[in-house]
Amino acid sequence: MKYFKLLISFGLTIGIFYVLNTQIGNIPPLGKFLNPVSGIWQNETNETITGDISIPGLKDEVTVHYDELMIPHVFAQNEADLYKAQGYITAKHRLWQLEFQTHAAAGRISELFGERALDYDRSERRRGMVYGAEQVMEYLEKYDSETLSFIQNYSDGVNAYIDQLNPDEYPVEYKLLDYKPEAWTPKKTALLLMYMTKMLAGYDDDLEYTNVLRLVGKENFELLFPDFFDITDPVIPKETDWSFIDVLQTPLPASKVVLDTIVETIEKPHPDNGSNNWAVSGARSVTGNPILANDPHLGLKLPSIWFVMQLSTPDHNAFGATIPGALGVISGFNQYIAWGETNATRDVIDWYKIAFNEDRSKYKYDNQWKDVIIRVEEIKIRGQESYKDTVLYTHHGPVVYDKNFKSENQRSGYAMRWIAHDGSNNQKTFIELNKAKNYDDYVNALQYWNAPAQNFVFASTEGDIALWIQGKFANKWEGQGKFLMDGSNPENDWQSFIPQKFNAHTKNPERGFVSSANQHPVDENYPYYVFNDGYETYRNRVINDFFNSKEKFSVQDFKDLHNNNYNLKAAELVPYMLEHMETSSLSEEEKVIYKEIEAWNFNNDIDEVGPSIWRQWYGKLYNMLWDELDVEDMALTSPYTYQTIYLLKNCGNHEFMDIVETKDKTESSKDLFLLAFKEAAKRLKEIKDKEGDYTWVNYKGTYAGHLLQSLPAFSRFDIPIGGDRNIVNATSEDHGPSWRMIVEMTSPPTALGIYPGGQSGNPGSQYYDNFIDDWAAGDYYSLNFLQSDEVTDAIIGTQTLTPVNHE
Repeated sequence: MKYFKLLISFGLTIGIFYVLNTQIGNIPPLGKFLNPVSGIWQNETNETITGDISIPGLKDEVTVHYDELMIPHVFAQNEADLYKAQGYITAKHRLWQLEFQTHAAAGRISELFGERALDYDRSERRRGMVYGAEQVMEYLEKYDSETLSFIQNYSDGVNAYIDQLNPDEYPVEYKLLDYKPEAWTPKKTALLLMYMTKMLAGYDDDLEYTNVLRLVGKENFELLFPDFFDITDPVIPKETDWSFIDVLQTPLPASKVVLDTIVETIEKPHPDNGSNNWAVSGARSVTGNPILANDPHLGLKLPSIWFVMQLSTPDHNAFGATIPGALGVISGFNQYIAWGETNATRDVIDWYKIAFNEDRSKYKYDNQWKDVIIRVEEIKIRGQESYKDTVLYTHHGPVVYDKNFKSENQRSGYAMRWIAHDGSNNQKTFIELNKAKNYDDYVNALQYWNAPAQNFVFASTEGDIALWIQGKFANKWEGQGKFLMDGSNPENDWQSFIPQKFNAHTKNPERGFVSSANQHPVDENYPYYVFNDGYETYRNRVINDFFNSKEKFSVQDFKDLHNNNYNLKAAELVPYMLEHMETSSLSEEEKVIYKEIEAWNFNNDIDEVGPSIWRQWYGKLYNMLWDELDVEDMALTSPYTYQTIYLLKNCGNHEFMDIVETKDKTESSKDLFLLAFKEAAKRLKEIKDKEGDYTWVNYKGTYAGHLLQSLPAFSRFDIPIGGDRNIVNATSEDHGPSWRMIVEMTSPPTALGIYPGGQSGNPGSQYYDNFIDDWAAGDYYSLNFLQSDEVTDAIIGTQTLTPVNHE
């Protein structure tokens, strides 16, 4: 019984609540939580998947078939009913997750956990998350009433489910935290999309780069952070002809870098957020049909980020992964096309230094004083009075850092310019993709997508494959946005945007495949400035080398590639380190470890020890190399992995190789290899003594944690899966392929899919985490793409949603 595990770990849970809230009085009442009538025990039930349910506002009946994977196949007679049903069904299985994500996005966690969450909430408010959602709502109200009505339908569906619940039926997390669900609104959907935009916004290191520039100088900075690496295998093939572009890049102004910044910055997106996608043409497919694959790399969470559904009306029939809170299928297929996304990590956030007048009512711009817009954010705190935070807004955006938040400068602040603050209609992209029938429909759907920048892969039953790097991108002058800029100089503003038709893209390339893995989008020939935002340099080369290795590819090849554990990063450095490291001083224990990694084939398989040795060795080496950038009271970032390895192999006597603390010696890269190896060997011995071995499966310890990290009983630990960051199977400790999908463009398409979780958000359900073991083993499920609402052998239950006034 899963809840028995909860009781075992409940002491830990209480302790964590104590740390979060500091006052034992803020812990929810345990008696209420454990009540046998209305408490946690009421949640250990299987989902009801049969019978009729009345839903207010439906126009017609909606049929919902559940298959053996607990995937709902929703058949509605019109789009309004479809999205109302999607909201209802999503809330039925994922209500707490649905709402908690928007609490996080809105900076409302203090309402649940007390004062210890205040800094997080202030960060989100100052980041402009609520402001951005409000801009989306204003845009929809002004320009797209139809999409807004669909979002309202979804909201009505969520609320229809909430209204049917009794308190004893609330998901267990509500009982544990002692609060209740609130009504869903269209603004919450906008907040959910802002949450995803923040998660995939790129690294946003402008302020850190400014500090690094001041610390090491321009020449060294350009060595450490080049715009292009010496090896560039971009998303869009190098041979692409850009002659059709007739709008020029913004010319370089005479503005200067502002060489000041702050000590501490707000939380950034997780560096492991990324993805793979690819497609091969029919000519490169064993069956003659195009094949498409997608695997977004996101946090391994329970409940899962994704909820798989089929959404059908008489006019369209879509299947795939949805995100609780958003309409339509996000990564999936319909009768005619398939699509999927990877993070393009384009630089869509810039920072500006703002100079205020004495009372901070105005700010300097273009040799004049402009009025500041004042926004007071009221943050409710559990068990205490609300906290009111005054956030100043300029035409650039919110002043995130000022004298009241992470800065001591009395007369200046740092404002964020983020494309996500511009009103847009991202939701329409997926509504239109779900209905698209061909390449032109796909391109039309993408025009509505502003942020986050995404690589949208495409394949169709007509035989086309394509990939667009889509987002609303500022047409920047060369270098713009790399460092903190003077907010008073109009030349530093975004002057214009790249026309959407000139966004980098490719259709049916001669090589017969398209792919993206968060690498550089283009090479130097693309006419617009593209900032190197720490692009991936390993997964993409493994993928492209694979598709250049033979002529024809099968679905099995796609499975094998999804689960490929080859560590190209290690393969490009370990042999060099082994060859150039002085080994005469190694102890007998160290020689054993040396021989172990010498014998490694560079696959991060679960039973190998090589990956563990590599992780320790490279980690120690990296920290030794970049000790110059380990400075207190200064926000800094370290160079990209690829450039680090380039320097170790090609600039072994550079001043950066010298260890700062050793005043009597100047180290080279060869010295660092040995010193780091000895430190790694020492740590590996400790692990072996404690754990018994340091095989990769034990060393890495992949887990899928509950969204409330204080609930180990609702999490899964020690998942036996290989891979790692920078590997195609990009599974690290708590990040990895959050949804693996393979679609062959037969008519209709046939598809496979799996994700590390389960369809239910109820930890007491057999469907909560039942996919994880198969996912870890590299297995897939056949997706039952129903062509009508008739019951098949795969269906285990059917519900009918009926209008309230149905007779």
